[in-house]
Amino acid sequence: MKVAVDATPLSVPTGGITRYTAELVKALQDNHPQATFTLLSQPNSNWIMRRWWSCGLPLALLRQGFDLFHGTDFAVPYLPVKPSVMTLHDLSPFLPDSPPGLSRRVRRRAPVLIGLGLASMIITPTEAIRRQALDSFRLHPGRVAAIHLAAPDHFRPLDVPPPSPPYFLFLGTLEPRKNLQTIIDAWRQVRAAHQVDLVLAGRRRVDFPPLPNEPGLLLLGAVPEHDLPQLYSGATAVLFPSLYEGFGLPVLEAMQCGAPVIASRDPAVLEVSGTAALTLPATDTSLWVQAMAALIDNRAMRQELRAAGLRRAAAFSWRDTARQTMEVYEEARRRFDA
Repeated sequence: MKVAVDATPLSVPTGGITRYTAELVKALQDNHPQATFTLLSQPNSNWIMRRWWSCGLPLALLRQGFDLFHGTDFAVPYLPVKPSVMTLHDLSPFLPDSPPGLSRRVRRRAPVLIGLGLASMIITPTEAIRRQALDSFRLHPGRVAAIHLAAPDHFRPLDVPPPSPPYFLFLGTLEPRKNLQTIIDAWRQVRAAHQVDLVLAGRRRVDFPPLPNEPGLLLLGAVPEHDLPQLYSGATAVLFPSLYEGFGLPVLEAMQCGAPVIASRDPAVLEVSGTAALTLPATDTSLWVQAMAALIDNRAMRQELRAAGLRRAAAFSWRDTARQTMEVYEEARRRFDA
């Protein structure tokens, strides 16, 4: 099988979709050498190629003899010249408070592509998102497959010196649905009794208001991936208070690095974390205060969560993700040829 994979997400240095695309292609190449996987991006050559999704991409698929296209970022070609698979990471672009720009394009384009059947098969990262997709787009269940992501192999516990002061860590894009104000408010109360910092790591989206300079509140911006295992390994706990997620990759990365996790009870996050994290209502600040303070004071609880997280993370692998994705590719070809 000769598969073309959308390289567009790789133009952004960080983010969940970027890492999904890179890790998936690597796992497919490593575990399925009988097939070929090629990253395709829009060239700046002529007007046909500039109309990439409607003209340039279908033409490239035909000219280069690809058997299938995988759109890893909510899109597939507008002309169904070959079978195609769309990864629908979540339904956040269709929420009332979704951001402008890219989400507006996804919101306008993806339902049409799905509704017209231009995506032969659809992949979601969790069963929670699969159910939402079935309900929202009235899809046949056989057309949508939930395939979990995984943390890269180099995410593992590191023996780092105890940081001084200790810190709680949030990692992800700074945006409204991540609900950061809850953990900032909770941390301020915890800090009144404990010398502990709050570290926020990730790029700030334009719709996220700037945070004031405050002792102990550290904004790192986007952190290179090779530095993340050390950052996770040194944290007292990783906080993930998101209001809505498609998967919640930082939760799994943190667990694979041996960090205790406190997370919201978002359905996708619960699916990923299982019983290996402390899970709380997303906006109940008082409960976040209690959980954060408990982990500072209770080393045994931290160790218990560490062990549970490592066991949970071991159940996810990119090998499995690649195998299940190949099965979806085969099903897409069958449906296209039927």
